[in-house]
Parts: sequence; structure tokens; C-alpha cells
Amino acid sequence: MDQWTNRLAPQLRALVELAAHDGHMTQAAAALGVPQSSMSRRIHALQEDLRVPLLIHDGRIVRLTAAAERLARQVRDPLHQLDLAIAEVTGAADPDQGTVRFGFPLTMGSGHVPDLLAAFRRHHPGIKVILKQAHGSALGTDLVTGELDLAIVIPAPDRLKHVRIGSQQIHVAVPEDHRLTTRKHVELTDLKNETFIANPPSYNLRQLTESWCHDKGFEPDVAFEVTEFATIRELVSRGLGIALLPHDERTTPGLAELPLTGTRYRRDVTLAWGSTTEAPATQRLSSFLLRHFG
Repeated sequence: MDQWTNRLAPQLRALVELAAHDGHMTQAAAALGVPQSSMSRRIHALQEDLRVPLLIHDGRIVRLTAAAERLARQVRDPLHQLDLAIAEVTGAADPDQGTVRFGFPLTMGSGHVPDLLAAFRRHHPGIKVILKQAHGSALGTDLVTGELDLAIVIPAPDRLKHVRIGSQQIHVAVPEDHRLTTRKHVELTDLKNETFIANPPSYNLRQLTESWCHDKGFEPDVAFEVTEFATIRELVSRGLGIALLPHDERTTPGLAELPLTGTRYRRDVTLAWGSTTEAPATQRLSSFLLRHFG
């Protein structure tokens, strides 16, 4: 079996990067720090050695075959762990240096998470943090494919190692002159005849909104679908509807946020890892977030 390790490690690394970059040779080559021609040669050499088709050429586009995708998934984590083991033995794994690819939800682009990242930077200036924002399912996919090392994810990704680090209380956002603003709490059934503004159906909060309303005997009348919570708040403030949103202390002008009656209207915030083995720099960031997120 050593023959495969000795001959194919660079080629397998190239395949993993190509899969992570959706078949884009130029991007994968840049990630590896090699010319595109070298990247192409490694992939074709791997294909010849294994005698298994790995690439599908569709005009100018290159796609990976099902066998290539499967192989990339299976070797990604072992290659990463090999890198970590060698770095530890050689002393190259300096916990105060390195790069962490970190993701967090679009809904957390202001406030607590940026504050924590700023504090982490002050404590660990030698660690470079590459940031990506996306919704929960996209972040989970990026962790699985190796695009991200660490991410704050909502909801919890069942297939990945994760830890609950907090929760978001869901309130109802209404225009400030709405009939319900005199209430201290709002029953969900009070929203039965309201016009809703919500995320697209693939988003977790949209699914929760529909589930909660269904349990109360009605389907929400969604007139607008918007990905960004900030935009939803702006539309609510202009009287175009109401929305169920994570509570935000920095209320948008023209908008009021009211608690819902009951304890179930919340969702967990989790910290998730893309690999079972953490690089020292990643461990620095994850430990910092676990200590300070709450």
C-alpha cells in the first residue's frame, strides 16, 4: 500500500482542492500555490494511475465524476491529519501562527461576532482569519468539503462535530404603529391574518416560522421572500408586513420587536468543525469562541 502513498499524495491533494473549488482548475491551483499546468498534470496523472475516469469535460467547464467526488471526500480528512501530524513532529505547528477559514451566518454580520473577532485579533495578531458569510446549509457544506475549518452554524449540523454555544430568541417584528405594539407579549395566533415577510423556503427560520404557525392552526401568508434580515426589518418598518426574527437590541427606526408568548420560540447557535482534528490556529479560535460567545 505504501506505493500509493508515495506516488499519489500530491495528486490526491490536487483532487481534494479541485473538488473543493467545484472543478475550477485556476482556483484550485491558486489554493495549492502551483501553476495551473501543474495542477492539470497532477489530476491527469492520478487518472492514469488509478485507471478510473475522474474528469468530465463540458466545453470549457470541467466537472468531477461521481468516483472523483467520492475519492476526494474520503481522502480529505486523512490528508489533513497527515499535515497536522508532520507539522507537530517538525515543530511547524505554531499555535500563534497560521490561517483559519471561519464562517458565520449572514444574520450575524454586525454586533457580537465582529466584536469577538476583533478581540481575538488583538489577542492573536499572528493568526490570519479568512471569513465567509452564508446561511446554515451552505456553511455546513463548506465544512464537509474542507472550504471552512470552523463555523458558527444555525441550525446544528447533525453530520458534523458541533457544540451549542448559545441561542437566539425569536420575536415578532412589526411596524411601530401596529395594533400589537401595546402588548407586552404576543400570541402566535394573533398573527393569523397578518401579511408575513420571510426568508426563502430553504432557510431554517422560514421552516420554523411555517412549523410554528402550522401548529397553531394556520399557514403564514408570505408576501415577500428576502434573504437578508436587515432588509426584512426595513420592509417591516415601511408597513409591508410583519416577520419572525431573532431579537436585535439595535431596533430599526419605525419598527418594534415584541416577545412571543411561550418558551419554544428560539433556535440554537452552534460552533461546528470541518475536521475531527483541529490545527493549532483553529483550536485557538474555537477555544476563544467557546469561552466568550455567551
